[in-house]
This record gives sequence, structure tokens and C-alpha cells, in this order.
Amino acid sequence: MASTAIVIGGGLSGLSAAISLAKEGYTVTLVERHDQTGGRARMFEAAGFRFDMGPSWYWMPEVAADFFRQHGRSIDDYVTLQRLDPSYQVIFGKGEQVSLPSSFAALQAVFEGIEPGAGSRLEKFLEEAEYKYNTAMSAYVRKPGLHVLELCNGEVMRSFLKMDMLQSFSHHARKYFKDERLLKIIEFPVLFLGATPERIPAMYSMMNYADMKLGTWYPEGGMHMLVSAFTRLAEESGVRIMLNTTVEGMDVQGSRITGVGTNRGKLTADVIVSGADYHHTDRQLLPSGKANYSAQYWEKRVMAPSCLIYYVGVRRKIARLQHHNLFFEDDFRQHAEAIYNAPEWPQKPLFYLCCPSKTDATVAPPGMENLFFLIPTAPGLLDTPDIRDQYLQLVLRKTEAFCGEDITQQIVYSRSYACTDFIADYSAFKGNAYGLANTLGQTAFLKPSIRHKKITNLFFTGQLTVPGPGVPPAIISGQVVAEYISKQKVSRYESVI
Repeated sequence: MASTAIVIGGGLSGLSAAISLAKEGYTVTLVERHDQTGGRARMFEAAGFRFDMGPSWYWMPEVAADFFRQHGRSIDDYVTLQRLDPSYQVIFGKGEQVSLPSSFAALQAVFEGIEPGAGSRLEKFLEEAEYKYNTAMSAYVRKPGLHVLELCNGEVMRSFLKMDMLQSFSHHARKYFKDERLLKIIEFPVLFLGATPERIPAMYSMMNYADMKLGTWYPEGGMHMLVSAFTRLAEESGVRIMLNTTVEGMDVQGSRITGVGTNRGKLTADVIVSGADYHHTDRQLLPSGKANYSAQYWEKRVMAPSCLIYYVGVRRKIARLQHHNLFFEDDFRQHAEAIYNAPEWPQKPLFYLCCPSKTDATVAPPGMENLFFLIPTAPGLLDTPDIRDQYLQLVLRKTEAFCGEDITQQIVYSRSYACTDFIADYSAFKGNAYGLANTLGQTAFLKPSIRHKKITNLFFTGQLTVPGPGVPPAIISGQVVAEYISKQKVSRYESVI
């Protein structure tokens, strides 16, 4: 008789886990509280615009491509990817901006033009970053993170010092670059990792390699097309997908979950994988006294940022915008301080503006522009209507100053999304958008475990466990937990015979 599995949550980690378990012979049911799959990568349509609700920046496309290849498919049959050129532009204020070309030779020339010698130093910086990236992908990222001994093999031990685990990202970057503009470009990816560059390990320069060498990509139609691809593959793999299905609790007898209560009745399975918010599953869905971690444990976790997002439709084209735009006019560290060290609304926020209609005519009506503004914020902040309006006016003023044209009067649609929405839609712990901070103390086996310590058939996937937040890590997270479950099943079978 085939083993059965329930996967809670239809985000990319849940879809990945469901597909991977189906490949291992499980009969899989995936339950999703919303009317579509995708989790934070959902989409919505309004006033003729189509908005990706969360992820908009696509790096490391080989992760999804490898996933489909492992399942006997080509991702090219599901998604059409376009490499962006330029990858993005950074606005420093006072009419100064830098476009980052996809060609590495051209990128070196940009660096060299800002700081003599920086072009050749960029090559050396990225050589180290490439080593870290390849080592992480082969030796670290796909570990289940259950014990320190996972890291005690020859390859990992030999690479430990080269991975710069103990050196800060800030110190590492400053060995290569001095100009503050270049440092902002180099440091911006870590803004979303949950700590200032002074507290993030230099290991994460591997993200610069993903950015500057592997490239920035866009799935035609929007990021949700990647979700559609995984959803199709899940259905083709035999996964039963139950939308509009909210998990309300779990029955536990002894060391096993015996039932999953939903608004559509009780479900049962041999294995339960939660791709929902880990804290929500642990502290709210499980019966009292059955949590994997105490309330005190969760309160001591250092969270990555939440964010304040605006989805805006504009009735005309805006000339100076590119697909990805980083507004770094103000002090990077001041904003990071407001997120991580003294949680408060930033006085002079950095922000990101995505304009996918520059690349994709299908996301906005003809002659119009689709705008996605994102301000990284501390988790847990109170976001009132007045605060949301205040920051919308701020980002619009800064965008108008850069573009040299009115945008506010051209808005035909606007919607905001912030901390309280992350809580309402995803039960996100403290309203976080990006999971746990990627500090050294919350890396690998120091993250919340993929398995419950006492309930033998409950497992976890997603951004609060290994390997961490982001689209590629979410895909890998589902694979990791499915592989672990499959190995446990084989071990039990072998012990019987």
C-alpha cells in the first residue's frame, strides 16, 4: 500500500516538497488556504494590471531548471526566461545613477569608471564569490541541518576558512572597494538577510556572484509563471491540490499526528509536511505542550525584515525607469539600523522599484506602467493607514524627482501591503517577509529543524528552516525535506527486513 503525505501550504517550498514526495511514491495531498498556489509568490489582477505580490527578482535560475530536469522535464516547456540587460540600475540621487550591464566586461568598465582599479578588483572579488557559491551549493545548501556532524566531512572542513564564515561582509567588501557607491552596489543583497553588513558573514558574497555572473532573469508573464510551472508539474505528478483549505489544528496521539483538521473536514496521512509559517504550525496548530520549540526560543530568534509594498498602476509610460530600480539616495547603514538594531520606521528609507512593464507588455494595459515599490522594514511594526500613505507619498516624491515627471496624478490603481497583511495572509511570525536573519548563529543546524523532535511523522519546509529565504532556497528546502523523509522510510523498511 502506498504511503500517504499531506503538505500544508502551496508556496514554492510546499510545491517542491509535494512533487518530490510524489516522485518517491507517496500519494500526496497539498492543502492551500488561498484560492491559488504560490504563497508569497501569488499574483492578483486589478484595473487591467497584473501584479506579482512578492518575489520579483529572479537569480539562480539553474535551481529550478535542475529541479525540472530531475523530474524528467525541461523547464523551458513551462517557462520562458529572459536575461535582463541592464540587470538593474542604482539611483544615488542628485541626478546620479548607475546601470549594471549583464556583460561582465561592461560591468568591470562601470566599476573602473567609478573607482580606478575597481574593475580588476571586481574580478578577484567574484572569483572568491564563485568559490563560495559553488561550495555552498555542493556542500552546504542541501544538508538537512540536523547535526553539526553534517559539516564534519573533508570537503566542508577544507572549505571552512575560504568560505569566510567568521569575517564580516562589510570588512570583506572594503578590502576590494572604497567608493561608497560601489559599496552600496556590493552590499545591497545582504539588506534582506536580516542584519547589517557588519554582522552578516562574508560567505554571502556568493550572492554577488549570482547577481553579477549568473545574471538577473525574468519569467515572461511574471514571477507567478514559475509558480504556475511548479503547480502544473505537481498536478502531472499526481499531487491532489486542495485550494481554499485552511488548516485549523492537528490531532496528536503519542508520537504521531493522527489527523489534520481543516475547514473542509479532517485529513489523515502517514506523513505531514508543513510549508506554512513554522512558528504558526509549532505554536498554534499543534496542541498545547506539543510544540517543537518554546515561546522563549521563538522570541529570541533574530528575524529578517518585513516590508511595506505598494502595487501601483500608472496611466502613462515613465521614461527613466528600468525593470529593476534601487533608490539608494540615503544612508544604507541608517536604514539598516532602523530595521535591525533599533526597530522603527526608517526616517530616510532606501527602496526598490520594479517596473516589469518595461520588459513585459502583458502586465499592464497598453501605454501604461506597472509599478511595485518595496521598502524593507523591521518586523512587528504597526502599519496604520496614515503610515502607509506617508511612505507612499515619500517614494512617489523621490521617484518623481528622479524621473523629472509627475506620477502621482497619473495613478489609476494603488494598493498597499505590509506587516499586518503578512500576518493575516500567511500567519507570518512578527509579520516577517524574509524568514530568519542569516547570521552565523542561525545558519545550517542552528536553524529550526526540519523534523519535529518528538512527533515522528511531522516535518517542516520553507524559509524559517534550511536553507533559508528566497525563491531558489525555497525550492531546495522542499527537496531536502522530501529526501530526508524518503531516507527515513527506507531505513525503517530495512530495519524490518
